[in-house]
Amino acid sequence: MADDGNAAVLKIRLSPRASRDAVLGRHGDRVKISITSPPVDGQANEHLVKFVAKKLGVAKSRVEITAGHTSKDKTLRITGVDQSEAVAKLLS
Repeated sequence: MADDGNAAVLKIRLSPRASRDAVLGRHGDRVKISITSPPVDGQANEHLVKFVAKKLGVAKSRVEITAGHTSKDKTLRITGVDQSEAVAKLLS
């Protein structure tokens, strides 16, 4: 996880089709998140962006998937959020 100046860059391990939306903690260098949406037609990606935006209290337009669009391992860029603050809010 890194900070590129005015944005937090988070590495995520996504588990789609879960029974509930939740942050499950750390998974190596990634934050593990489960969501209820299936990985079909970008539904899981869209749901992940909404979930992370809500957890961090930012607009979903400020959360962008920069890598891993078709993988469980994703990289998110959240503008206007401090790196340590983003990690702390997700894991709380």
